[in-house]
Order: sequence, then structure tokens, then C-alpha cells
Amino acid sequence: MDQSFNKGERLQSRKIIDLLFEKGRSFTIEPIRIISLEAELKATFPVQVLLAVPKKNVPKAVHRNKVRRRMREAYRRHKNLLYEQLGSSGKTMAIALVYTGREVLAYSDIEEKIILCLQRLGGVNEKDAQ
Repeated sequence: MDQSFNKGERLQSRKIIDLLFEKGRSFTIEPIRIISLEAELKATFPVQVLLAVPKKNVPKAVHRNKVRRRMREAYRRHKNLLYEQLGSSGKTMAIALVYTGREVLAYSDIEEKIILCLQRLGGVNEKDAQ
């Protein structure tokens, strides 16, 4: 599977973002909060992702950017965990990954949490289908 992170995979629609934060389901795997919503997306990808690192939690821009890059890389490398389960059902979904930690974690720790998040998201979708 392609391991790139294209522009079409980024959640940019203000309308869908507002809907996601208003009506989306969420769960937390510390230090990442996941908000997901099954939505009709006008993209060629089954999932669109928003990555957020609040200024309140990580005050320095350098550190926010570092965390965001690490989250994006971990998602890019492991998105196939979610794509495999969504591809068979034909559903599309919008996801927000919000970093709630106060300190910058190592890439390996962030990657581990992202993998858990994607596995759980895939499991949630299978339960909805049944």
C-alpha cells in the first residue's frame, strides 16, 4: 500500500471539521484524543485526518511542530491498519488526532499510541457494521 500522506488525506473542510467536533465520537489513548465521524467525504481517500497540537498544552511552536511531524509520520506509516477495514465496507470517515500531552514524547512512544488508536478505530467500525 502507498505510504504517502497526500493533500487529499488532510481534513480541510471547515464544515466537516465543525461537524466532527460537534457530533463526532471520541476516545483517549493518552496523550492522544481521537475524534471520529463517519461522513460523506468528497475525496478519493476513505479517511481524512486533522492533526492538532494545542498551544495551551505545548506553548513553544518548535515543540508543537515537532509533535505534529511525529504524529503525521506515525499516521502515514500505519494508516493501512484503518484503510484495510474501511476499504471493504466502502465507508468514509473524518478523524481528528489531538495531542493532549504537556511534554514532547519520543517518536517511538507517539507511534505506539497512534497504532493503538488506529486499531481501536478499525474495531469501532466493525462493531458499527454488525
